[in-house]
Amino acid sequence: MSETGLTEITESIKKIIRDVPDFPKKGIIFKDITPLLADHAMFGKMIKLMAEPYRNRGITKVLGIEARGFLLAAPIAMELKAGLVPVRKTGKLPYKTVSASYALEYGRDTLQIHEDAVTKDEKVLIVDDVLATGGTASAVCELVEKLGGKVAAIAMLIELEFLKGRAKLAGREINSLIKY
Repeated sequence: MSETGLTEITESIKKIIRDVPDFPKKGIIFKDITPLLADHAMFGKMIKLMAEPYRNRGITKVLGIEARGFLLAAPIAMELKAGLVPVRKTGKLPYKTVSASYALEYGRDTLQIHEDAVTKDEKVLIVDDVLATGGTASAVCELVEKLGGKVAAIAMLIELEFLKGRAKLAGREINSLIKY
């Protein structure tokens, strides 16, 4: 796809994403992707664009981060003919897990995956809807590496550049479709 065509599609996607002021708390402008998910044609284009850099790269697993990351990771995994692994908050997975904690604005949180979700040397693509401070994606990279997997890249629909999340993920390949 030409750079002009890509820019036109990403600008169209950006127009569909809804800003919700003061959610989840005052002063935050939440980027609501539900209108994009509801638009079959644009959702399909977005999935193809997010998957494209990883075609023919030997990705064996796509990890989707709870909860909106699940919605993007599943069709991307199908596009790449790779397995899908859900990354969940503590206590949500039924089998034995490995955990990684990360800092939040007011405390810490923990993410988990099944201990057999990724095997040694598997090439993993991490997918989520928004890259903000980078803490969540960094914790997921830690999970993959605890299990012996290789983080091939991180794919985000949206990147909030002003929060400098890339700094926490230095040295990692990160592709963000939309940047604010």
